Amino acid sequence: MTTVALVAPAGPVAPERLERALAVLGSWGLRVHNLVTPGSRPFRYLADTDAARAKLFTEAWLDPEVDVVLAARGGYGTQRMLDLLDWPALRGAGPTVFAGSSDVTALHAAIHEHLGLPTLFSPMPAGDYWDEAGGEYLRRALLEPGPVTLPGTEALVPGTARGRLTGGNLSLLAAGVGTPEQGSASGGIVVLEDVSEPVYRLDRMLTQLLRSGWFAGVAGVVLGTWTRCGDPADVRALMLDPLAPLGVPVLAGVPFGHVEGSLTVPLGVSAVLDTAGLRVVTGAA
Repeated sequence: MTTVALVAPAGPVAPERLERALAVLGSWGLRVHNLVTPGSRPFRYLADTDAARAKLFTEAWLDPEVDVVLAARGGYGTQRMLDLLDWPALRGAGPTVFAGSSDVTALHAAIHEHLGLPTLFSPMPAGDYWDEAGGEYLRRALLEPGPVTLPGTEALVPGTARGRLTGGNLSLLAAGVGTPEQGSASGGIVVLEDVSEPVYRLDRMLTQLLRSGWFAGVAGVVLGTWTRCGDPADVRALMLDPLAPLGVPVLAGVPFGHVEGSLTVPLGVSAVLDTAGLRVVTGAA
């Protein structure tokens, strides 16, 4: 039986959301270790102190019975605990699957940089956009792993690219510039999404990543959802402006991120981006 440790590395989890998460995971036949606690919450937007959140994440990762560490929700605060994690100890524990999205993009980047492991950019069972359809994509990724196809709707820049999937939430990627986990998109296919960010702020974050050199050597770009980010036509125009000059394929409209029915996107795995087929296929590079 697969064992999942449910953690809260960022924001607090409402009791009713936690109850929902535990019920859903249990209905999949998973053994669940619940490490989401009320905590002391030094700030109301954090699930607990940085030290406590880091301790519980470490406990989950080092537990030899745990196969998957799953973030219950995002919010804010993941970056605050990264320096408190004992990366050599985590590395010594061997491979563990990590899943989540939004603010925990910071953990995806850290796990890739420090541990060299693939992760799952997925819906979260106590998150705002959780629904049955998105949950099914996560369930399959956890219990029936294998190659997946990520469909898009529009080729902003045509072409084919091969590389490892990387990226996540645009805000968190930009916030990671200059940190030990910044990493690089070189040789990779970048996936990007965000929520509730006006177009000018999306512009600022893309510009920051471009000027930092993060995009240097990128093989391709895959754009997800931009819920409540303004007029879709304005978002489309913005994405074309800085990304088209990179000279790599750009596929838009892949349904992942802050949206109901979100796909689970495996990060750190090889993939082929084919704009003619309006798709990304993992395990094909």
